[in-house]
Parts: sequence; structure tokens; C-alpha cells
Amino acid sequence: MPTPQAPRRRSLAALLWLSAALAAPWSAAQAQEAPKRGGTLVVGYTQTPRHLNGAVQSGVATALPSTQLFASPLRFDDKWNAQPYLAESWALSKDGKSLTLNLRKGALFHDGKPITSADVAFSIMAIKANHPFTTMLGPVEKVDTPDPQTAIVRMSTPHPAIVLAMSPALCPILPKHVYGDGQDLKSHPRNSTDIVGSGPFKFVDFKPGQRVTLERFDKFFLAGKPYLDKLVIDYTPDASSLMLGFERGSIQMLPMVSVPTDLRRLKDNPQVTLTPKGYEGIGALNWLAFNTARKPFSDPQVRKAIATAIDKNFVAKALMGGFAQPADGPIVAASPFATADVVKYPVDLKNAAAMLDAAGYKPGANGERFKLTIDYAPGSDDQQKTVAEYVRAQLKKIGVIAETRASADFPAWAKRIASQDFDLTMDVVFNWGDPIIGVHRTYLSSNIKPIVWTNTQSYNNPKVDELLNAAGGLLDATQRKAYYATFQKLVTDDLPIHFINQVPFHTAASKKLGNLPTTIWGPLAPYDEVYLK
Repeated sequence: MPTPQAPRRRSLAALLWLSAALAAPWSAAQAQEAPKRGGTLVVGYTQTPRHLNGAVQSGVATALPSTQLFASPLRFDDKWNAQPYLAESWALSKDGKSLTLNLRKGALFHDGKPITSADVAFSIMAIKANHPFTTMLGPVEKVDTPDPQTAIVRMSTPHPAIVLAMSPALCPILPKHVYGDGQDLKSHPRNSTDIVGSGPFKFVDFKPGQRVTLERFDKFFLAGKPYLDKLVIDYTPDASSLMLGFERGSIQMLPMVSVPTDLRRLKDNPQVTLTPKGYEGIGALNWLAFNTARKPFSDPQVRKAIATAIDKNFVAKALMGGFAQPADGPIVAASPFATADVVKYPVDLKNAAAMLDAAGYKPGANGERFKLTIDYAPGSDDQQKTVAEYVRAQLKKIGVIAETRASADFPAWAKRIASQDFDLTMDVVFNWGDPIIGVHRTYLSSNIKPIVWTNTQSYNNPKVDELLNAAGGLLDATQRKAYYATFQKLVTDDLPIHFINQVPFHTAASKKLGNLPTTIWGPLAPYDEVYLK
């Protein structure tokens, strides 16, 4: 473990995404022609949200509409630079324990009431109390509101991820006069109907399992925006049906495309813009998670044996058509905190069988050692079902009889995993820009909760807790990197999760679409600058 030192108070600009300096306009590329007003954009996606309030629910299905309905204090460009949004300027204190947000004057909610610092304070504390990413705002103690345009986030310890936590998908600003009525925010009726937001588009209709319909908010605080008249998110569980709709022109944009056959097809279509840009902040990993509270998966040697039976290069090259890259650790390779010094498990079926023998799980007369079930999240068969079936076939070669188990829909799978009713499960999980936000939640023993995308593996290692808690309180990038390097080596040796591949997300759009969302948050960024040519 690295020896903690007194953190040097260097500028957080050393972490590219924590820059608090004002920079050039946020757009990643200047349009070659003046954006046009009007039209309806239809976005297709496979997973349907339970509701549209991103303050109390994580995940892409919720974030897609939430980031359009609700503004956030800041947004980010494609270089990880923080940009003004609802806050026109901001300042992080030298000790990293307070963030001052200076709000725009005249900003309105969709019901015409002003957005003030009281709303920002309410929203940040509501997110801290209700959002599953408990580490994201963990050090936040309170938000002071010295005047209607100033909100000061006060923290108990330095928090290097606080600026990034002000991003669209992570910090939607809610109207206190609507949501501060004492009702439980997680089940508030206004999460799904008659929604009052603060973003570029206002609520029209939500039909669960079918679509969300939004329309332009004419009094949006950024003059002249958004350019679109209407935004529709069309939910279709079958990815092939979405592709057909896209090719027919009834859908103009498909985010999060990762199916190899679709990517090849889209790449060859001259009417389509296909780009992998815009997923840097998301940082998606496809993995196989173990329920470490169940035998035999409580034994690290069993977990290692299963990992040794899996050929990640085959998965990336053959199953994913060469679009994906293997993953070897909990932090995506593009992150400055990633390290190559991790424990790896090259495929070796003979060694895998020997490891199970040594762990006391020798084959019976019928050649079977034990049985297990592999769950997988619906809506992304290429990353989930296909890989689960491959793992099942590989495990049979070493005497482990696996059954793959489908869920009726995403909420059903999420409920099963949240209640820890599983042996192994495939999952796609995001780094969310900073390890504090997207990585800590999976490994801290304090985050073992009946909530999906927490530590549902029931993994408990005091050394890992110590490393992550220490790294989360340091402003110095070099010191943080040292702690995270030790963490990555340790967690890949314990192996509560076997990392399979980096998810090759792409955005496909009609070439009639201008200003595609390609900042670090890609399709989870506001669409106020998107337009139809």
C-alpha cells in the first residue's frame, strides 16, 4: 500500500475532467452551417426506465430523458473540461472542501417559477440521500445559500470528484416546490407524470415500455435553444427492430450501439454517421460478477478457476467482431488511474480443472463438479446473453454445469441482482468518469445494499476499503494513482468480478442530424444544440 502523504494543493486541472476553469464554448466541433430550428428527433433505445428522475435512479434508460428534462450545474466538453450550464461560473476552494456555484439569473423551471440556490441545495442533498452512487456525494455535509444565485457545497473532506459530479446525468436540478412536499422521492408520483423540469425540453408524455415524448421549452435559460421542436425516445427491447426503424428513417439516432453485425452494417451505410466518440465519461465494462456470499463462489480459487476457463480474446475478436478490447481490471484503460499491473488469467482449461481439484471440487462419476446459474441483463445480447452462453460452454469443459437464465425485462433482472438472488451474472457497468463515482460503489463493503449497481457481489476486503477511502480524499493525482494501482492489483487477485471486455459503444445517426452529442457524456448530455439539417 502506498504511504499517504500530505496532499499537495495542486490545481485540480491536473485531472483533466476536474478543471474548474472557464473555457471555450462547450461544443466539441463548430457547425459548418447555421443550425436550423424545428423538427422532431426520434431516439431509439432498448431498455425502458421505471421513471424519469435521474436524481434517485442511475442507468442510461433513466439518464437519456432525465438529462433533457433537468439541467445540471455544469456540463463537460469532449476534452474533460467543465463548462458553464445552469451555473455560469464556479470555484473550488484550495482545500477541496467547498464548491461555489454562481447560478444564471432569470433561469426558469418549466412551470415558470425561478430556479434558485434553494433548488440546487435541495437537489444536491436529495441526490446524496437517494441516489445509489453513495460515494459520489459522500463527503457533502450541506449546501449554503447566501443569496438566490449562489450555492456553496460544503464537504467534510476534500472531494476530487465533486466538479464532475455536477454533470448532467449525475446532478439534475429539481424544483423544490414540487419534490420537497415530504413524499418519498424514490416513489414520488411526479417522477413519471406531470414532470416539472429545468432543462431544454419539457415533459409531454411517458408511456412505460413504449416512449417518452418531450417538447421544446421556449423559456430555456440558454437563449435560442434548444433547436429541436420535439424529442421522442422510442423504447424497443429488440435491437434488430430498432435497426429496422433506423434504416427506414422512423428513428434518427441510436445511442449505445454495440452489436457487431449492426456496427458492420452501419459502417457501410453512406447515409449514416457512426462514431465511438462520446463514451469516455461513461467508461463501460462488460463483466462476470460472482455472488461471493454463496458457496462455492465464496472461495477465491473457484472464482479464479472459472476465470481461467474463459478466453477474453476470443470474446473480443470472434464474438464481438473485433470491435471490442479485452478488459483486465476495474478501471477502464483510457482512465489516467488505470494500471497494466494487474493479476491476469490466461485461458487454460487444464489448469482451471486442476484449480478446482485443489479447491476440493473434484468431478463425480458423471464428470460433474457442481452446478450454477448465469444471469444476464436483457437488452444487450451481444454483451450479455452471447457471452453468458459462451461461458456456459467453456465451464462444461471443466465439469461445471451452468444454466443461463433470462429475465423478463430489465427491472426483473435488476430486482434479482439487487436481492442477491444469483450465482453469477453478466453485467455492463460504467466507471462514470471518476473512480469515486463509478468504481468505489462496486467494491466498498459499506455499499453492500439491496440496490442494483452497488456491491451486490457482497465483496468484503478491509484493505480495499482502506485504499478506496484514502484515494477518495486526495486531491493530488499522483497520490490517487498510487492508491488505485494497489487497489487494482488486489481486487484482480481476489476476483469478485472477472472483467471480460470494454464495451464498444457507438452512436449511429442519420446524416441529416447536426451537432451530434459527442462530449465525454455523449448521448447522456443535453441535446439543446442538436438539430435537423
